[in-house]
Amino acid sequence: MLLESLEAVCFRNLQGSVACGSGLNILVGENGQGKTNWLEAIFFLATARSFRTAKLSEAVCFGQELAIVRGSVRESPEIVRDLQTAIQGNTKSLSVNGKKETVQRYLGQLHAVVFNADELEIVRGMPDARRRFLDAGITALHPPFVQTFSDYNRVIRQKNALLQTARDAEYSLDKTAEMLAPWNEQLAPLAARIHRARVRFIERLNAVLEKKLFGREELSVRYRSSLEGKGDLGSYEGLITERLALRVQAETVAGHSLIGTHRDDMELEFDGHDLRKFGSAGQQRSALLLLQLANISVYHATRGEYPLFLLDDIDAELDYRRIGQLLDFLAGKTQTFVTTSKESFVEKFGVEANVSAVTAGTAKSQ
Repeated sequence: MLLESLEAVCFRNLQGSVACGSGLNILVGENGQGKTNWLEAIFFLATARSFRTAKLSEAVCFGQELAIVRGSVRESPEIVRDLQTAIQGNTKSLSVNGKKETVQRYLGQLHAVVFNADELEIVRGMPDARRRFLDAGITALHPPFVQTFSDYNRVIRQKNALLQTARDAEYSLDKTAEMLAPWNEQLAPLAARIHRARVRFIERLNAVLEKKLFGREELSVRYRSSLEGKGDLGSYEGLITERLALRVQAETVAGHSLIGTHRDDMELEFDGHDLRKFGSAGQQRSALLLLQLANISVYHATRGEYPLFLLDDIDAELDYRRIGQLLDFLAGKTQTFVTTSKESFVEKFGVEANVSAVTAGTAKSQ
């Protein structure tokens, strides 16, 4: 897939369009001019999400009610699709070739993977960041899985509300168990499906991981279920059903759900050491890049095409040696968009790139 054109109207401070080359695209400009906003617009067009905020209304230009991002995507020499995403309040609308689409039907038209400082939480932050990474990768490959995650989160919210009520009202254990039963019956098969999908996704990441692309250390990735050591994970639905029944009292005392895939994690190690605890800043950045490159390779192996790769403030996160290795690896594969505030970066890497200067939200080709 190839993003041929991109236009933004009242999306943050953006106005107009940005040129899109088929290989490396460099957005250069001083800080605060809108370089990252252009990457966010591309990501929103591709995934219907922002990598900066969960409140979509924050992406609408101050004083405006509507923001629009449009783009033309070439799938083949004969097939071009016009995509549009719009935000009004906290509501988004999506369309393909002028026809409104649901999120599930829209996803898969275009995909993007992002590398920025915030994404480093995947390797150095709390487990929820790693779960989001896995779940985003799964839904990129299988958009209908959006519904599975939505259903699971709905059940957890309803169950948590019930547990809080049971604790505050001091219901008996038998009464609480009876009230929880319908929710646990829904939870077990949903959790089993998510567990299988995450384990399989990590297996596929490991199969394509360029473990030593940036140095001698070897990266390893493993899925860690919160039910490890509790029974046979190969029969996950039966195991979680058993644990849910055993832990009714503990969940009631806690007032929230203690059992499920929302408690799982992804372990990352460099040469056998916990990357989160013992990895240097450089090792953590390299590990995130390796993960995202593996993510891109899995997508390509499944869909037969590469997603866009968005790298924000690239030379603040990586030295020029690693950048050179990365760009060599990506050449001929992904359509890549990077931002920088340094003209020296453009001089070193921009000879064959499409370069746009960003000033006050407007991008102008150099």
